[in-house]
Amino acid sequence: MSDPSAFAAALAAALDSITDPSSSQGLAASGRGRARRVDAVVDAVIEVGGLDSAQRESIEQQVHAALSAIPGVEQVRVLLTAERAQGPKLIAVASGKGGVGKSTVAANLAIALARRGVKVGLVDADIYGPSQPRLLDAQIQPEAHDKKLVPVPTKMGVPLLSLGQLVKPGQAVAWRGPMAGNALNQLVDAHWDGAEALIVDMPPGTGDVQLSMIQKHKPAGAVIVSTPQDLALIDAERAIDLFNKAGVPMIGLIENMAGYQCPKCGEISDPFGQGGAEAEARRLGLPFLGRIPLAIEIRRASDAGTPDPTPFEGVADAVAAWLNR
Repeated sequence: MSDPSAFAAALAAALDSITDPSSSQGLAASGRGRARRVDAVVDAVIEVGGLDSAQRESIEQQVHAALSAIPGVEQVRVLLTAERAQGPKLIAVASGKGGVGKSTVAANLAIALARRGVKVGLVDADIYGPSQPRLLDAQIQPEAHDKKLVPVPTKMGVPLLSLGQLVKPGQAVAWRGPMAGNALNQLVDAHWDGAEALIVDMPPGTGDVQLSMIQKHKPAGAVIVSTPQDLALIDAERAIDLFNKAGVPMIGLIENMAGYQCPKCGEISDPFGQGGAEAEARRLGLPFLGRIPLAIEIRRASDAGTPDPTPFEGVADAVAAWLNR
């Protein structure tokens, strides 16, 4: 089963074929069980708090059998935990400078993770230049409940919150650091019910918003996006240094806009250079997560609000593996 969406649906259906002893729902529907895959390996986390030993053993056996029966699954690993998840892990997607395609990477990474069964949300933390509402075609103003924002659902299956949903189109956000930091807090401290991970599209640079984000919300890990050219890598290294000083683990580097294939002759050219981010990752001893081409199809899909995460599948596999550690 090569389609990530179909695979995620099969995982959820397999979990829901097993009844939660504390309710009449299946394990996925009740929120007690979740599963995701990396290649042919499926990891399942089952929350068994309040269940006796016999019920725990029975559920573990049923989960293993149900997931192993899915075509393409070669190994199933089941983890039983006695506590409910305490909130989503924040994954910061940063660049150090603008114009390297960070927002496009963040959106497609979130969609690809969702298709792998990860319950993921997307926070557009680029306060001064929010673009995610356009990328995901979700420009509806979010509602509030109990003084907290409710994320806007999208047709891509990834709920979104962005300042771009709260201000008029084209309106400049002329806020000083404290106001921007407060706005970011509202986006993160929202009703992300059931989310395991939040992909945070960070603004470029290493200023007030980035510091507020790191100090108050402490991301679980960071992904750095850069083009292959030296100027972008200089700023990417500054972003890496910021996260390192704050004690935020580095998930790895992505090389974006790497290679352009002429639609007429098929020849590959490298207007931004080649292999720069991979070489930088090697020099810094960091994982290299993958290379995304400079492709007009990605630009068209992004502008239309219908991202196609296919070119980002390898990156999503690497991030999913990191989440599954």
